[in-house]
Amino acid sequence: MNPYILATLLFSLGLGTTITLTSSHWLFAWMGLEINTLAILPLMAQQHHPRAVEATMKYFLTQATGAATLLFASTTNAWLTGQWDILQMSHPLAITMVILALSLKVGLAPLHTWLPEVLQGLDLTTGLILSTWQKLAPFALFLQIQPANPQILIMLGITSTLVGGWGGLNQTQLRKILAYSSTAHLGWMILILQFSPSLALLTLITYLIMTSSTFLVFKLNKSTSINMLATSWTKAPALTTLTPLILLSLGGLPPLTGFMPKWLILQELTKQELAPIATLTALTALLSLYFYLRLTYAMTLTMSPNNVTGTTPWRLPSLQLTLPLATLTTATICLLPLTPTMAALFNL
Repeated sequence: MNPYILATLLFSLGLGTTITLTSSHWLFAWMGLEINTLAILPLMAQQHHPRAVEATMKYFLTQATGAATLLFASTTNAWLTGQWDILQMSHPLAITMVILALSLKVGLAPLHTWLPEVLQGLDLTTGLILSTWQKLAPFALFLQIQPANPQILIMLGITSTLVGGWGGLNQTQLRKILAYSSTAHLGWMILILQFSPSLALLTLITYLIMTSSTFLVFKLNKSTSINMLATSWTKAPALTTLTPLILLSLGGLPPLTGFMPKWLILQELTKQELAPIATLTALTALLSLYFYLRLTYAMTLTMSPNNVTGTTPWRLPSLQLTLPLATLTTATICLLPLTPTMAALFNL
């Protein structure tokens, strides 16, 4: 892609998110989301592959549906209450519609079915943008329509953690596994959103760090399926040693960074006298943990069937920058001891 066009698209992507993050009026928020969607479409379709074009089309249709529903909900709220301000969202019908529209935009279950299919059709770089940056603007709106209908948020959260764990069990494609992982993590965030918005924000930040490092590892190894992970030891032996820790951090095992948000969320749910929901959510985390363990097993305990002559083409040097990967990997593995600092920082 022409660097000028790429720079314009990335600038528009940043601009759309910034407009939504800084807006207090529903029309401005909607406009930011639309700029965001339109800016990423050429990045998604740049491969000129039928799969990429199909994924782009699916993404465009779902995002357009979500944006139209959001606009309809905000118009309904203005019609019923006379308010266009995001923080003044008060009518239950409008709030429910907004929550469902934003759930469709980020890929919360049961409105998640587009996400694995779209992510599977993209390359890993665009998939990384879709799984991280594209979550920011809708999540900012989620934070602003607090306090919303508590029942619908709890139902969306539990369904997402269940579906995110269950859906990833049978997958062999890494991008689909990461899509279901995204749904499960978002479920945790939505579950705690109404009780502790700052904790939901902390969970989002840790999710962004862990997902970015996972995508960058797969990009460095040029891996798109579980079978291709078995060949990674010839490309980057040191990274192959660290990758299981990244995956287990995504699964939420102590003493890794991913354990911190899960631990704090379960603690907060118990404080709110929702122990059954906390128990169920903790059990759904085991489902996610299983497929991360599968990836770990394929990467470290499985030898590729290729002979020595077959491994030589994989020894070509990678042109990918390793500093972002090194920084994110360190953050993914080592941040658990900073939990008290994070708790103080986010007023938990």
